[in-house]
Amino acid sequence: MQIYEKDVNAWANEQAKLLRTGQFNLLDIEHIAEEIEDVGKSEQRELANRMTVLLAHLLKWQYQPERRGASWEKTIKAQRKEINYALEESPSLAPKLDEPRWLDMVWARAVAQAVNETNLDCFPDACPWSLQKEALAETWMPTE
Repeated sequence: MQIYEKDVNAWANEQAKLLRTGQFNLLDIEHIAEEIEDVGKSEQRELANRMTVLLAHLLKWQYQPERRGASWEKTIKAQRKEINYALEESPSLAPKLDEPRWLDMVWARAVAQAVNETNLDCFPDACPWSLQKEALAETWMPTE
């Protein structure tokens, strides 16, 4: 059994050492390629998760005005900052915001989260807001 299958951390350290010492012929190219692809997928998942939390809180903000508070507002602001930071650090993620399939998946998760947290089932089937102009805008908040 290869070290990759037993201890991926030890394998990663070994591969880094081989790269730094120029021992390219000893590199595990196939697994290195897989790990690099996984980094990109992880960044995409993180963006989707943060967008889900943001949209769920915006839904709660709009549909439960009587429960609005500092906690929700802080969560909305924090998610916006984290999303914008991720997009600055990895600009190649930005096109995800315009992919209908991706937005549909994120919206479905956000609605499910909002339904679970509010016991309301009145949310729209599709995101009614522009992600760039509204949901991610620093001061924009949905109204009733």
